[in-house]
Amino acid sequence: MPGDDLVLAETLAREAGDILLEHWAARAGLAVTSKRAGDFVSEADRAAESHLRAGLARDRPRDGWLGEETGAAAGGARRWIVDPLDGTTNFLRGIGHWAVSVALEAEGELVLGVVHDPVRAETFAALRGGGARLNGRPIAVARTATMASALFGTGIPFGGMAHIDDHAADIARLMPRCAGVRRMGAAALDLAYVAAGRLDGFWERRLQTWDIAAGLVLLREAGARVEGWAPDERLEDTGTVIAATPGLFPRFAETLRA
Repeated sequence: MPGDDLVLAETLAREAGDILLEHWAARAGLAVTSKRAGDFVSEADRAAESHLRAGLARDRPRDGWLGEETGAAAGGARRWIVDPLDGTTNFLRGIGHWAVSVALEAEGELVLGVVHDPVRAETFAALRGGGARLNGRPIAVARTATMASALFGTGIPFGGMAHIDDHAADIARLMPRCAGVRRMGAAALDLAYVAAGRLDGFWERRLQTWDIAAGLVLLREAGARVEGWAPDERLEDTGTVIAATPGLFPRFAETLRA
């Protein structure tokens, strides 16, 4: 049952969050490696992913898997998509903006999303057709009426990413038209913040599936409008996201796509 899947995802995400909090308290001693410039992985990421994968293999043994640290494993028509620690750099630096992200895809469509913030004890959860919730209470996107009052989130490229200049141009176009832009360093949690009305919109290019899968379910169930850079592209495949409240989306997207 879908509700059982959501309970399982929330339970495992919170358990993984508890594991991460233990590592966070002792983060100075963590073993850390670098995937590329500015992109780190620690034993905390691996421990949380191991717990999530073991729990899903135990309770949903026929389902497929996609994890940031361990890659893909084939299954049936369902696949769990997991980022055990979104915001690893924040985590390692002692900045309390990071999260566990768990999504479920069925027949190629995202149907469930959980983003758990262990530091604030906040669990954002959504089931397709069932709305979005924060710690069990319904949430919805903000009612901000004008671009001049809007606060947006983004993820600024780093290291050798090819689209740094494109993103800088986005910000230059957007900043004169809005109340501010936040770059907080954990896309899954940023998308959850749009769903909860804390941000009015978010955009970023070329994210990984595990960065956005859970957040996309939250956004859609909370009433956000979500598209890729081209309106007709499947953003689950491209990883490029433009999301905002329905009232702000046309001007927001037009500014970014200019």
